[in-house]
Amino acid sequence: MLKFFSASTRSVNARRGITECMESALGENVSDCNLVMIHASMGHNFAELTAQVREMAPGARVVASSCCGIVGREGVSETMKDIAIMAVRGKEFAVSWADGIYGYNSYEKCLEIAKELYSSDSGVNMIYFLASGIDIDNDLCIAAIEEVFGTGVTVFGATSSDNMRGVTSVQVVDDKVFEHAAFMVGFSDPTLAVETQATHGFVPVADPLVVTKAEGYKIIELDGKPAWPEYLRRLGLDATATCGDSIPIGALAERLEPEMAGAYGNNHILRVVTHHENDVILYSTTVQEGTQLWLTKRDEDMIFSKMDKMVNSMAAAIKGHELVAMFHADCLARGKFLFNRILKEELVNRMQQPFTKEGEIIPWLGMYGFGEFARLNGKNSYHNYTTALYIIYRK
Repeated sequence: MLKFFSASTRSVNARRGITECMESALGENVSDCNLVMIHASMGHNFAELTAQVREMAPGARVVASSCCGIVGREGVSETMKDIAIMAVRGKEFAVSWADGIYGYNSYEKCLEIAKELYSSDSGVNMIYFLASGIDIDNDLCIAAIEEVFGTGVTVFGATSSDNMRGVTSVQVVDDKVFEHAAFMVGFSDPTLAVETQATHGFVPVADPLVVTKAEGYKIIELDGKPAWPEYLRRLGLDATATCGDSIPIGALAERLEPEMAGAYGNNHILRVVTHHENDVILYSTTVQEGTQLWLTKRDEDMIFSKMDKMVNSMAAAIKGHELVAMFHADCLARGKFLFNRILKEELVNRMQQPFTKEGEIIPWLGMYGFGEFARLNGKNSYHNYTTALYIIYRK
């Protein structure tokens, strides 16, 4: 039977920060854990982070990813020195990974990872998936996982990020540090289940851009013009702008089918642009020619109201069950880059309060990343610019 423990801190020294987290989460017997999952900001040396865990808990598997801030039981922090962990006691899990995942080979690489995971533990019924947030086709990742495990498996997790620059992101498995890898942690405890939902609060504006030329996940032309320059022009940015300039203001809205829109409570799903090759936009999912893409603006009242509705819905869905742990992926553009600190902390407080156990917030591992995986209308889906919550509970 799996048991979860979490802690977070802000520390200049990587080893000291991990030590603090491990001791806070696990108590005196820090060596008694089987898995440690880490989110940390780009200011840390990731090899040192995982080395310290392996020193303190030699028998534990370790996975880690970079992010643009963390959310834990202790609250939210968005500095270059943040660390958050979720430690697990129990053996009903498996870990698999592969390096060198890009948009053009996302399906093949994820199929490889999923097959390895299945061979390690065929009883997996939920998968925590973490991949590079730059140059990846996330729809194909989901398709590959479902080919192996079926559509009944719930995929939750995120894509790793940097400090909103779209330059590089980090993934770690045990003692191996990567920049374009993906890993899966499959949980197979038969007493556990997971509820996942995601929500955003952005509204489309003006006339849409139309994808007039595309290849897979690459947008080559928008409105008959080179994609990246036209995207910048519509954002009001000059030709020297980078993804770091466009990400906070450049959410693209893609219209949902009515059934999906009704379940989402929003007519559009959002997409982020984290990378481009010269004039070609590397989209985060497969895109079809003719797709309409609206620029958006955030609606702060909607962000709060939709989040409250989602949290209440999740709390009602699991009422009467034992709350075990919360995994949380949030868009970095919903953090300090779009909100001042007071609003951000209020948002996090309102999402955490319904998930308490004996007055204490349950173990919580949250990150600000480039994208989020959560079910939509019962289907595994990839989202951007959302708050996505994944509550694990005992059936």
